[in-house]
Amino acid sequence: MTAAITTRSLAKRYGNLTALDEFDLEVTRGGIFGLLGPNGAGKTTLIRILTTLMRPTSGTACIEGFDTASHSREIRRLIGVVPQENSLDRYLTARENLELHARLHEMPVTSYRKRIDELLELFGLAGRQNDFPDSYSGGMQRRLVVARALVHHPRILFLDEPTTGLDPQSRHAVWDYVKSIAGSMTIFLTTHYLEEADQLCERIAIMDHGKLITQGSATELKERLTGGALYEIEFGGNADAFAATLGNLSCIRKLTLEGNRATIELEHWECLSALVAALAGNEIRRISLKERTLEEVFISLTGKGVRE
Repeated sequence: MTAAITTRSLAKRYGNLTALDEFDLEVTRGGIFGLLGPNGAGKTTLIRILTTLMRPTSGTACIEGFDTASHSREIRRLIGVVPQENSLDRYLTARENLELHARLHEMPVTSYRKRIDELLELFGLAGRQNDFPDSYSGGMQRRLVVARALVHHPRILFLDEPTTGLDPQSRHAVWDYVKSIAGSMTIFLTTHYLEEADQLCERIAIMDHGKLITQGSATELKERLTGGALYEIEFGGNADAFAATLGNLSCIRKLTLEGNRATIELEHWECLSALVAALAGNEIRRISLKERTLEEVFISLTGKGVRE
């Protein structure tokens, strides 16, 4: 598949600070691509370069074959951007904000009026379209920013933490719409909500300190996490009584007790039969596989330390 986004040896330096360090990335057309990283990892710098708001120190970045450093006008016609901050014009109504965006992209009046009607209805803003953004809740403003980025039918949509500050209902409404349009455009998403990336993204890249650490599907990233199969056992009574029995099994790598529950890491899933045999006769309420999470992958690669 042809790449929608490509970076080669991309670097951005601010004096002695390196925000991006020889960053190589390729995003194929269509689908949803997620970029994860802690604060200060370089995500926003990368987004600014890809959306032509910043020039790299060295290396190249291309959008649909256009170099961001020399073809910014062509690229801006192809992309829609939902930035982290609220960039709505407070002196224009919601509808006027969308109309201004359409006119800047030189859309015909007959075309953009219908498009705006569709988006206002879709994002639940039709009844408040003649009100000013300052009278909106934070969630409504965020939905309006997303709608504005979609007015001109972009080929690539950049979503920089699009659901920050939204209530659960609004977040799920944005998720549902993003999934519905994924086949018609390339979506590049950055988020701190790891469950958001897990549910939405077909491919995920994790970066830190300006470098690409790893990438793959959510399933592939979880499978790469070191450690064996995790099982959770819920006993009828306190689990302490069974600790000695379980501790004698050589295939148990780690055992954690909490009340009547035990979390057990096995060398491999085939050890489960030996575990069940060892517990024969004991009162067991439940044995369940505890799946690895994207958060575990993220923490294992970027550490637990709080970033500024």
